[in-house]
Amino acid sequence: MGHFGPDSVPPNLFFITKNSVPLTFRLDFNFNKKTMKKYGKKVLMGLLVLVLGLQFVRPEKNTSGVSTNALSTKYPVPEAVMAILKPACMDCHSNSTRYPWYAEIQPVGIWLADHVNDGKKHLNFSDFTAKRIAVQNHKFEEIIENVKEEEMPLSSYTWIHSDAKLTPDQRTLITTWAQSMMDTIKLHYPADSLVLRRK
Repeated sequence: MGHFGPDSVPPNLFFITKNSVPLTFRLDFNFNKKTMKKYGKKVLMGLLVLVLGLQFVRPEKNTSGVSTNALSTKYPVPEAVMAILKPACMDCHSNSTRYPWYAEIQPVGIWLADHVNDGKKHLNFSDFTAKRIAVQNHKFEEIIENVKEEEMPLSSYTWIHSDAKLTPDQRTLITTWAQSMMDTIKLHYPADSLVLRRK
């Protein structure tokens, strides 16, 4: 019996060598194409059903507007500073989020809800003064650090919201204001009350 060489292998017959011994095996392309097409349709149908089902999921929106303990009830916030905070921070760090039209499409709306909830856990300007004074002081410190290091606003947010992009001068304005708030706190509270004790 003759052996197939690499140049004489039929299209559906593969030629390999093991320990210098030629080996061949046949693959049924038609079977694989049919199988892939069959299961591909099932996967697409499954994804379509999943996406359609998700449209009935409506996560709660962050639009309560409750601001009884808002930052501005205790700390002076100049108009120039507020003009920066509103577009750059408030959507994810307050009780009043501006939702884009695509927030109604799932799973985008679910992702946005989770993103906002996570942002409020770290900093909520609408509930700022309800925290212990040590926490308030620490939040101002975090604002300075995140803005200086350009970690905030998130690039994923500024990519969509161009008005949230901060210039160097705007970053300086925010950090200078936050530092002045920390200086004011230190003047009115004893040092030991500003120590952040982790629970």
